[in-house]
Amino acid sequence: MATSLQPDQDASPPVVLSGSPKEPKKHRDPDSWRSRLYRIDLKATPYVYVAPFFLVFAAFGLFPLVYTGWLSLQKVELGGEAEWRGLDNYIRLWDSDFFWNALANTFTIGLISTVPQLLMALGLAHLLNYRIRGRGFYRVAVLAPYATSIAAAALVFAQLFNTDYGLINQLLGYVGIDAVNWETEKWPAQIAISTIVTWRWTGYNALIYLAAMQAVPNDLYEAAALDGASRFRQFISITIPSIKPTILFTIVVSTIGATQLFGEPLIFGGSLGIGGGSGNQYQTLSLLMYEKGWITGALGQASAIAWVMLLLLLLIGLVQYLLGRSGRGKKKDGAARS
Repeated sequence: MATSLQPDQDASPPVVLSGSPKEPKKHRDPDSWRSRLYRIDLKATPYVYVAPFFLVFAAFGLFPLVYTGWLSLQKVELGGEAEWRGLDNYIRLWDSDFFWNALANTFTIGLISTVPQLLMALGLAHLLNYRIRGRGFYRVAVLAPYATSIAAAALVFAQLFNTDYGLINQLLGYVGIDAVNWETEKWPAQIAISTIVTWRWTGYNALIYLAAMQAVPNDLYEAAALDGASRFRQFISITIPSIKPTILFTIVVSTIGATQLFGEPLIFGGSLGIGGGSGNQYQTLSLLMYEKGWITGALGQASAIAWVMLLLLLLIGLVQYLLGRSGRGKKKDGAARS
């Protein structure tokens, strides 16, 4: 009887899937030196990258701040030893007429330079936002005063406002106005210094406003034009509310700059040998700090003035935070009601 031969199933070769490993992978030993080095590098590299900033800040920012705070509690003369006085320097500032005069001058000069500066920058940015011929040139031109050094600008304007031969008094004479003493009278001197500040910073703020205006959607202007709104009404009702955070930012930055005003009044009066004015009519907090620390050598009082200026800046920052927070709260309430 014939029997059919069947293939031996046990003798068939094993099936190997393509791409499958023939040998199990060797797991990396977590305790090996390569693994430890990798983990250390992964965790430490970000701190190494940011370390230079913190080192520079600690050397040129944090240490002077702490050291100045320590000096403000001491009686320190140039070349002398420190003597602990506590809050005596701050009490003397509170009772000093020179301090309150410098604080008032800082406020008034900052006010009459910041308000016209930002208003002019806002109008200039609105004009540059239109599609006019050569607007690229105009955008660069408005930034030229900002690129000019403080010394050059102050010296030029000191000659323009000179009482005897200045161009400003000559122009006033053509319209029948008597010559103004821009150097020794309080308000004319402060107006002259504010003019320097306004001339230097108007173009800078205008470019900031221009960048914010270009981010406003054109659909809003098109819808307003279809409703019959004029360009002025579009500017009031659309542009200004849309760039309100930017306006608030420039107000705060300009106020901080006005608080630290130093170069313009120093050089404007220094050209006459009376930095701060013969009657301290435009002496700012920065000039008073310079006088106490460098001229009279009272480093403790100068440090106290520096810390008062720091507290003013912190107060300005707090006001900005509260205003911004209230604005965001109103937007959320309006969105919830709608």
